[in-house]
Amino acid sequence: MTTAQLSLTHLIRPSVLKEGKPPVLFMFHGYGSNEEDLFSFAPELPEELCIISVRAPYPLEPYGHAWYAINFDADKGKWSDDEQAKESREKIVSFIDEACDTYGLDSQRITLLGFSQGTILSYAVALSYPEKIKNVVALSGYINENIISGDPSKKDFGSLRIYASHGQVDQVIPPAWAQKIPETLSALGVEHVYEEFPVGHGVAPQNFYSFNKWLQDKI
Repeated sequence: MTTAQLSLTHLIRPSVLKEGKPPVLFMFHGYGSNEEDLFSFAPELPEELCIISVRAPYPLEPYGHAWYAINFDADKGKWSDDEQAKESREKIVSFIDEACDTYGLDSQRITLLGFSQGTILSYAVALSYPEKIKNVVALSGYINENIISGDPSKKDFGSLRIYASHGQVDQVIPPAWAQKIPETLSALGVEHVYEEFPVGHGVAPQNFYSFNKWLQDKI
């Protein structure tokens, strides 16, 4: 399908459904990648889903894109630009509304799938606006509470479902960061699954099989 000129560049695989508004899965890639990366999953994902893979708004040199800057400072060490991350969070929310309107998608059945930095943003969107998001597939990321809008403890997460996974030997995002996810989500009352796999910063075949099965049950 030809993509419309919306606020964020994207690729789209239409749903096979011919009647009504199909459910939609939005993909958000990691730091330094682009919209083609996760889109490679699309042929193996449920056919009833419309799949939209989104390019992050900030270009990097010499190539790739980011949802927010990651810098290394001699005094601060490695740090992330949380203000830029919040801006991207809002850009994503606006884009979701745009895409649902433009492509005739079911705004009550929205799934987010992220990898690494894209996962961090997916958590931020879902935990800031749980009324908008039905499912999250969160691969190789963590929850950055500094970029969540409002007080999560006062929100209703009764309709949100999250699948989270991480590599046991991830050298980019420490497994210890991801291992805090179940406790955080349990405290908020979010239904979730958390799994680990014997890989680094990537998605093992068994990881793909596991989240795809989970997704089929949730859409």
